[in-house]
Amino acid sequence: MAQPDAASGDATPLGVWPGTAYPLGATYDGAGTNFSVFSEVADAVDLCLITGDGTETRIPLDEVDGYVWHAYLPAVGPGQRYGFRIHGPYDPEHGLRCDPSKFLLDPYGKAFDGEFDNDPSLYTHGLDSLGHTMASVVINPYFDWGTDRAPNRPYHETVIYEAHVKGMTATHPDIPEELRGTYSGIAHPAIIEHLKGLGVTAIELMPVHQFLHDTVLLDQGLRNYWGYNSFGYLAPHNEYAAIKRADSAVTEFKAMVRDLHAEGIEVILDVVYNHTAEGNHRGPTISFRGIDNAAYYRLLDDDPSHYMDYTGTGNSLNVRHPHTLQLIMDSLRYWVLDMHVDGFRFDLAATLARELHDVDRLSAFFDLVQQDPVISQVKLIAEPWDVGEGGYQVGNFPGLWTEWNGKFRDTVRDYWRGEPATLGEFASRLTGSSDLYEATGRRPSASINFITAHDGFTLRDLVSYNEKHNEANGEDNRDGESWNRSWNCGVEGDTDDPDILALRARQSRNLLATLVLSQGVPMLAHGDEMGRTQHGNNNVYCQDSPLAWMDWSLMQQNSDLLEFTRNVIALRTEHPVFRRRRFLDGRPVRSKDRARDIAWLTPEGAEMTTADWDSGFGKSLTVFLNGKGIHEPDPRGQRISDDSFLLCFNAHDEAMDFTLPNADYGTQWAVALDCSTPTGLTEASYPASATVPVESRCLLALRHAG
Repeated sequence: MAQPDAASGDATPLGVWPGTAYPLGATYDGAGTNFSVFSEVADAVDLCLITGDGTETRIPLDEVDGYVWHAYLPAVGPGQRYGFRIHGPYDPEHGLRCDPSKFLLDPYGKAFDGEFDNDPSLYTHGLDSLGHTMASVVINPYFDWGTDRAPNRPYHETVIYEAHVKGMTATHPDIPEELRGTYSGIAHPAIIEHLKGLGVTAIELMPVHQFLHDTVLLDQGLRNYWGYNSFGYLAPHNEYAAIKRADSAVTEFKAMVRDLHAEGIEVILDVVYNHTAEGNHRGPTISFRGIDNAAYYRLLDDDPSHYMDYTGTGNSLNVRHPHTLQLIMDSLRYWVLDMHVDGFRFDLAATLARELHDVDRLSAFFDLVQQDPVISQVKLIAEPWDVGEGGYQVGNFPGLWTEWNGKFRDTVRDYWRGEPATLGEFASRLTGSSDLYEATGRRPSASINFITAHDGFTLRDLVSYNEKHNEANGEDNRDGESWNRSWNCGVEGDTDDPDILALRARQSRNLLATLVLSQGVPMLAHGDEMGRTQHGNNNVYCQDSPLAWMDWSLMQQNSDLLEFTRNVIALRTEHPVFRRRRFLDGRPVRSKDRARDIAWLTPEGAEMTTADWDSGFGKSLTVFLNGKGIHEPDPRGQRISDDSFLLCFNAHDEAMDFTLPNADYGTQWAVALDCSTPTGLTEASYPASATVPVESRCLLALRHAG
């Protein structure tokens, strides 16, 4: 690499210019690339350019502004592989881990090439790691977005589908083999057709930030399938690119988003800003640890050679440090502005709220999000817990945020498996969990309702197993949650007993219908709509195999369940009474019809009393949803009017006769959804005050028909 001419002070075409401290990372402007990296602890920093044959050229970064080291190289463009070497103190006992023998990845890298080979140099001070680690890659930021526009779907109209890029597409017969397991596979017409056919409005992708496969898993022939082991917060994971070129993942990801947007489907990313892939003090040094260990990580106050671990993964990012906060915010803005994503689900989000020790919902991170003109306008979903003390924070996030509602999951599971005395809480969960969210000025859409997710049983396994069966993970079945609130319906695992199979199918429909017809935002886990099974494994984080992938042959095998899912989502989509923007209040509406927006009735058709709510039986009730009692206006300020519905819930193990309410509620009722039938559809109608048989463990939805 030619250096500036000392006499003139000008750089040659292959020279080094001072460049700028911001933006951080490698930024190509069409003529050259600016390189910038933060390190407060460094005494000197080398930019390392790597050629195709692995030759390294080191360029000292002599320009430093506010601990940001930078240079501009006019001849360097997309495809250039690079990294950094940090010169500075190495004193692990005091949290200092600089080691110029380590070839370090750019924390702001937008693409990565190569692989980690688990060489001792990644773990041992003084051994050169070049050739044993990945390299950062300069990308071309320019992309033809055409007429791309964000769908901007309101929360109350949103139906989320949680999916894994590889798991969703790895076996689909209509996707060309070279596109399976890739971003291009997710954008394939077969996947888009499936999502639109279901009525899904947003796909929530499990981690796509560049991540590392854990050594302990690779040694067992396993892989970090889920990807909750990030180190590249601005880079799409390169294994999900169909074209194996250094920067192709960026282009393919953008094309995927553009194609999904064209069909009205939003893209939400599951992001892991709570820890990195470098793990604990015994983990590899690949980036943050070697650049500025104490700035990027929470170290133990009384032993800075070790890491604070609120995540169970070995380390926690130091969100108290301004440059770590800047990295997170810059990353989020990049994914919105440059990659056009529509929102984020934050893994173990309570960790981001830890300023000192306690969880503080007004921590610096949430303050920054609140005032950011870009991030504050997209969907923000918290997984509102971590593994630290006081980490369960359901209902405690700030006003902009929605939350995975773990209490919804647990309550609905308990109700349908027949746990007693859950009616009061069940009613709260069904109506949007106002007890959790209303006090902070939020609305029902703050509740992201789910029955299953990637972590835990699939829907089919939830009704087929009482115990987890994680032997394939190599941890003697010790991993994964042991308390699943599941019920196998009488036999553990596979069976050919027709009665048990029928009950399991009905329970699956009950759970899906309750999820979709509850106030709040429903989220489905991929494959539940067609009975995907993991054979009782509730922690397939390491199973990059058919055990965790979608089995698309189930579309035919379980076509009735697929059709049921489509039907119940269509019912929600067509009727705003199931997707209210504001909480139900039970008060009379201002019209000739004095009925409330909601009423709670006994199976006998009478309004429930305190004694009924406190009843030890607590397994059956009717919910009246008044379509004429919707208080909030539509987007144009017009009054919303809908059909009224009766939801008859019977979690008892015997069939029950439900008496419909008197004509004050409606004179004629038609079946809108019957969970006792395979597709949920049946032709039947009943007059007011009629007696309606409801199958054991069954949800029946009736629509006012006159």
